[in-house]
Amino acid sequence: MVVDLELTLVRFGYGRDSTLGVLQIEGLHECWTLEDERRKVKVKGETCIPVGRYEVGLRTEGGMNKRYEVRFPLFHRGMLWIKKVLGFQYIYFHPGNDDDDTEGCVLMGRHPMILPDGEFKVADSVSAYKTLYKKIIKAFDDGRRVFVTVMEVEPQ
Repeated sequence: MVVDLELTLVRFGYGRDSTLGVLQIEGLHECWTLEDERRKVKVKGETCIPVGRYEVGLRTEGGMNKRYEVRFPLFHRGMLWIKKVLGFQYIYFHPGNDDDDTEGCVLMGRHPMILPDGEFKVADSVSAYKTLYKKIIKAFDDGRRVFVTVMEVEPQ
């Protein structure tokens, strides 16, 4: 019996323009995450995705996929696509360091940073991306489906 690979993204840091979280794979720390800010009403390219459980797949069309084929030729097989996010289209896991590097996608890094203005960044994003990507591809190769559950912890 093939078991799904379960990722959990827990958001806990909320800035004016950024949201910090942690990504776990089957309960173990994988990396830190950075997204756009939370909003009650979605603004295109400026809002993190809603909490919920989403399937992750590979998207092999589009300009971003073409750029990543060139950027990561040794392993890229498609964008890590967080599918069927209500009100959003083509949401990916991809490298980046701050909220200017995302339009609703989930960025990852090895090291979180809190800036003096209360905003967040992540560092060493390409390394974190490569590691995550290879783990997800292995799951696909093993015939597993991949899901991410997004949740929030409110500040105390």
